[in-house]
Amino acid sequence: MSARPHTAFPWFLVAACLIMAALLLYVMFIGYLPARQRATRLEAELKQVYAREAALQTRLVQQEQRQALREQQTTAVARERDALAQRLEDAERELAVLRGRKR
Repeated sequence: MSARPHTAFPWFLVAACLIMAALLLYVMFIGYLPARQRATRLEAELKQVYAREAALQTRLVQQEQRQALREQQTTAVARERDALAQRLEDAERELAVLRGRKR
């Protein structure tokens, strides 16, 4: 009777090792690898998002530069218009003065 319990113990140890190996394989292949693949896909997607954000940032800077140039041009045109209006008023005054002298 004392020999029988000792022979069952190695089979129990083998079964426990097989269960541990199965759990390890499950964790590695069923759990870890898909999670790692998903993380890799997410990293690639994140790189795309960063690239798109950089492109949008570049476009925004370009648009801001164009807007600033338009504002400068508008200001220059307004100054030129004001100067021409002032010259016209001065010319009209001179003409009125000259017409007044001729009479």
